[in-house]
Amino acid sequence: MFSHFFIERPRFAFVISIVIVIAGLVSIPQLPVSLYPEISPPAVQVTASYPGASATVLESTVAAPIEEQVNGVENMISMSSKSTDSGTYTLDILFEIGTDPDMAAVNVQNRISLATPKLPEEVTRSGVSVKKQSPEFLQIISFSSPNATYDQLFLSNFITLNVKDVLSRLPGVSNVSIFGALDYSIRIWLNPDRMVNLGITSNDVVQAIRDQNLQAAAGIVGQAPSTQDQQFQYTIQAKGRLTDVAEFEDIIILANPDGSVVRLSDIARVELSSQTFEVLSRLNGSPTVNFAIYQLPEANALDVAERIREKMKSLSQQFPADVEYVVPYDSTRFINNSLKGLIETLFIALALVILVVYVFIQDWRATLIPALAIPVSLIGTFAILLAMGYSINTLSLFALVLAIGIVVDDAIVVVENAQRHLEEGLSPKVAAQKAMIEVSGPIVATTLVLLAVFVPVAFMAGISGQLYRQFSVTLSIAVSLSSLNALTLSPALCSIFLRKSQGAPWFALRWFESLFNLVSKTYLLFVKILVRRFVLTVLFFILILGGGYWVFKSSPTGFIPQEDQGVIFIDLQLPDGASLNRTNAIAKQVETMMKNLPGVENIISLVGVGLISGTKSNSATVINILKPWEERTTKDLSSDALVGRVWGMMNQVPGARAIAFTPPPIRSLGNSSGFELQLQDLRGGDPQELSSAMRGFVFEANQAKELSNVFSTFSAEVPQVGLEVDRLKAKALGIPVSEIFTTLQTQLGSLYVNDFNKFGRVYRVILQAEREYRNEPDDIGRIYVKSADGVMVPLRTLTNTSSILGPETLTRYNMYRAAKVNGSPAPGFSSGQAIAALEQLAKRVLPEGMTFGWSGRSDQEIKAGSQGVIIFALALIFVYLFLVAQYESWSIPWAVILTIPIALAGALMTTKETGHILDIYAQIGLIMLVGMASKNAILIVEFAKVQREQGLTIVEAAMKAARLRFRAVMMTAISFILGVLPLVVATGAGANSRQSLGIIILGGMLASAVVGTLLAPCFYSLVQTIKEKLRKKTPELNSQAEKPAV
Repeated sequence: MFSHFFIERPRFAFVISIVIVIAGLVSIPQLPVSLYPEISPPAVQVTASYPGASATVLESTVAAPIEEQVNGVENMISMSSKSTDSGTYTLDILFEIGTDPDMAAVNVQNRISLATPKLPEEVTRSGVSVKKQSPEFLQIISFSSPNATYDQLFLSNFITLNVKDVLSRLPGVSNVSIFGALDYSIRIWLNPDRMVNLGITSNDVVQAIRDQNLQAAAGIVGQAPSTQDQQFQYTIQAKGRLTDVAEFEDIIILANPDGSVVRLSDIARVELSSQTFEVLSRLNGSPTVNFAIYQLPEANALDVAERIREKMKSLSQQFPADVEYVVPYDSTRFINNSLKGLIETLFIALALVILVVYVFIQDWRATLIPALAIPVSLIGTFAILLAMGYSINTLSLFALVLAIGIVVDDAIVVVENAQRHLEEGLSPKVAAQKAMIEVSGPIVATTLVLLAVFVPVAFMAGISGQLYRQFSVTLSIAVSLSSLNALTLSPALCSIFLRKSQGAPWFALRWFESLFNLVSKTYLLFVKILVRRFVLTVLFFILILGGGYWVFKSSPTGFIPQEDQGVIFIDLQLPDGASLNRTNAIAKQVETMMKNLPGVENIISLVGVGLISGTKSNSATVINILKPWEERTTKDLSSDALVGRVWGMMNQVPGARAIAFTPPPIRSLGNSSGFELQLQDLRGGDPQELSSAMRGFVFEANQAKELSNVFSTFSAEVPQVGLEVDRLKAKALGIPVSEIFTTLQTQLGSLYVNDFNKFGRVYRVILQAEREYRNEPDDIGRIYVKSADGVMVPLRTLTNTSSILGPETLTRYNMYRAAKVNGSPAPGFSSGQAIAALEQLAKRVLPEGMTFGWSGRSDQEIKAGSQGVIIFALALIFVYLFLVAQYESWSIPWAVILTIPIALAGALMTTKETGHILDIYAQIGLIMLVGMASKNAILIVEFAKVQREQGLTIVEAAMKAARLRFRAVMMTAISFILGVLPLVVATGAGANSRQSLGIIILGGMLASAVVGTLLAPCFYSLVQTIKEKLRKKTPELNSQAEKPAV
């Protein structure tokens, strides 16, 4: 027999185990560390700029042609675009998990090239950017000048020139992005009054700059081919691009016949300033420049963060005086605390399991065997995880915590059986050999059953499939190594370490033994009653089944539990059309209020950027970084409690709508927690129609009891100026309409002319009118264009203006104009219930031609819910098929399968009573229970089957199996229950996820240990009786059929 070889040669088994442990220990430092496995869908972002264009113009001239080409790119899940009045266009494309992000970006770039000929010239000159989008930022770093020696313009460009590129080159860093980067630009502020007096138009200025600021290639004197006597060649260095403000001021705009000239300084103010002025940033109320660092998906977050800290410390030695930096936000704090909590749980579970084994076996030598076998299986798992390209994360650590209870089971079964034979007078070696003859079959069977549960799960698709896969693969590896240990290391250790017990155990253990004997006798009494009363057994089972089904149908569902990640976001939105100055004043007011909120450590403000509403002058984001979890131990300082307080405080902010939220568990699936859907206009109507439908939908949604804080940032009622050009008059005067629009863009919206070089970089030259000439709609009439005969014509004679309402931002989702709606489940309701309520509401409220689609986290939750049923069904089917193969019987496996609903009913009832929901961790727990409940039942059913084959009656076989296997079953069940107990009582970072998994498994295992163990012998007796009666009846029927007719 396989195990006998290792009993005879124990050192061989030791060497195998030592090699496994060494491989695991070597692998641990090399494994990436992250909060979750790579579950974020790859994303590609396309950005374009059309300065001065409205959201409507951007949508029709940029969004439509680009999305027409990009739609349907290989492996695309969805795409969502945003066109804003600031002239920026952003398209985010999500791809199926497993798609190579580099190939996705290449495919999108190829599609964009097909759309380029249809784009406006200004857009193509600025360039259309295509890049991989990082799912979430790793750190936020803030630069400041405490003594105000340097302004934010200097700090922003100092970061760009001296810090950004250095950090971008660090291994594991995907992108470094400055919030509202103030890149240097030559800003030419035109004076329209002077221009009119001198008869100069915007086009004259543009042409003059392009003529005199250009990159020149003047050639080489004496370059080959040359004459035979040519001895030298000289490269011509000509002044091409201009480099400083004085050179730009000297640009000649107009040269008169009398020798006088008009220079750029005569009609404009030239300065080295910023390319954009859209974002203001602060840290704790002081002006700063903040930038975010993003990591590569496959990178080790903790290592990358440490590299960044070391590099910043090194770079800071060369910073100018009065330039300082801090790291106010570091996402690895949450990852560190969460994984640290799980590792602590792992060791506590290990200690509890070994304690249980000792209490049951009452022999330190016997306890040592599982204590040695567990680390071998767990540590060895890391080696295979590294070979498979997996990481250390929440799911893999969850699997290892639960694996402790499973791994110890195999060792317990071997030790308990060997010890029983040792007490019969056999030598340790013979006892080990006899024990392995009896238990090798059940060990292999239980291992195959667990693999049958978890291996099929690894092939599921999507985000939920990735979560299941990481868990199932880790557990399958640990279980396989445990089975190997049980067949090699454990019997070898038994043959060496086990001794016949000498003397009585100490008092506490004697007390436990007396109590256990009493429990065992009570158990056998109930088994004896039920094993002969099939009707009572069936009724009891139906009652449990019915109760479990009722609880399941009424249980709320969810996706991934919301966690306290140590940060609270506030998205501020002022009334439509509010200026950046007005938004800044409100943001300062909110900052002051947040300083008085207990638990807040740092406050980052980004004025002009809303995490939900996007980049708009009337938006702002306030990021509240909370104190460490160990300083926020009370419930009123949890992020959820603080968010509730923030909502109350925000009601005191007049003139702004504030939305407080915590980040979602998976950042790439949206910026806010709660649900997310897209209202879509399939008819292509006016934005006002979509806005009207959205308002009606949001109003009704806020009346629903399942929903709270439902909102949308979409608005089509932003005050705007309507402009009509008298094209007939313009034609009569010889003024091209294109020149009118170019002049308006230049004076009001800014025009990118060309580039200049400075500090080894290329920056833009931008034209725009001075601010006092573009403050009011009437200023449009003060702008002049030149007619065909050289007369300056004011636009007031060629245009009419009116006050209108329109959208400031237009969003498209999968080619259709859309309005994003966010919200949260009401207290006491789950996200699954909120989704169901919204679906019903949409059917009732939305007008014809309007529909909706789920996006972000909600979309994945729906997909995960549909997969849960499939996964569960597969688990049951594969368990049954493996048992059929193991027992060579179609009926006996039902004795095992029937115990599974008992564990599931107990799990569901416990989850409901504790107020938890059926999220993805709970679903993983239910699948885990399929294997664990089966494993407990197999220990009894396998033994009863053997006893029946040896000639005992069905009832005797069932009773003997119950009597002899009860101790082993209880030992494995209690050790597993205590192994998950640290998950149930978890606190701190990541506690919600641990509790969700721990509670459902605890309830299921308690039900399996108490009720399942009681009914398993009864189910065997029932199934075996039916099987044998049918077998007797079949020959009788066959013999009757063979009798000749009389």
